[in-house]
Amino acid sequence: MGAHVHRTPLITSHILGDRTGFDVRLKAELFQRTGSYKIRGPMNKFPQLSEDEKRRGVICSSAGNHAQGVALAARIHGIKAVVCMAANATPSKIEATKGYGAEVVLHGSIWDEANERAKQLVAERGYTYIHPFDDIQLIGGQGTVGLEIAQDWSEVDVVVVPIGGGGLISGVSMAIKSHNPKVRVIGVESSGAPGMKASVDAGRVVTLDRVDCIIDGLRVKRVGELTYQVVRDFVDEIVTLPDEAIFDAVVWTMHHTKLVPEGAAASPIGALLAGLIKAPKGSRVVAILSGGNVNLDQLKGLRWN
Repeated sequence: MGAHVHRTPLITSHILGDRTGFDVRLKAELFQRTGSYKIRGPMNKFPQLSEDEKRRGVICSSAGNHAQGVALAARIHGIKAVVCMAANATPSKIEATKGYGAEVVLHGSIWDEANERAKQLVAERGYTYIHPFDDIQLIGGQGTVGLEIAQDWSEVDVVVVPIGGGGLISGVSMAIKSHNPKVRVIGVESSGAPGMKASVDAGRVVTLDRVDCIIDGLRVKRVGELTYQVVRDFVDEIVTLPDEAIFDAVVWTMHHTKLVPEGAAASPIGALLAGLIKAPKGSRVVAILSGGNVNLDQLKGLRWN
């Protein structure tokens, strides 16, 4: 990944180990540039764009983290970037995306609607479209998270990964399985937006009729065709839990580890706390904390202690 992407640490969590009976380490992608793993994909993809694609500028749709990753990667490579975000996106993510130099277009209330606007702008203005998860070069970049885990803890038995559209778990699962096919990869979705689990169960990509999930990194109606195929072939299990349990995991993680994960990032810890990760006692488990871009404005005005 070079000088522009951090190699993030694996942090041992003894208290999570005591709670679960596993040897648990946390892959701290919340320390990554832009506050999440999402810088990795664009930094892998942009050098492979043609000169014409670069000249036309890039456009993407995002709940926020992909937006920041694309914006920063575009700035590093000297490419114009436009980002379509849902109008209810986290304000801090909107400001951060603008801060990295991208033009932000707000549209709709869910990623899928913002994505339709991005496709319209591609047709109108000729931008180069950068899909947030269903792209082989993007998946390859996200997979470097898995490579780092395999290199830093080769004895790992289980890797637990959040699932939104499936880009992260696709890259991680292929990287981990290439290192050791016996490592189990388990995905975690919100039970209110189980698009990947529903697709795997159905044997095809399905579009959810409704999404009852307010966690932006998990709130997707339809996962990718490519990510579905990878998850079907490389992921061992998908578990789900409600938003409330995931938010409880955010607070639990803040309290016990002093790390501040966003909702999607805390879902693997929520799954561990809920006993959803089945493995022999003493198993070596990595939970990927995918990002830390929390809307801290919501905490203003609260009294502490």
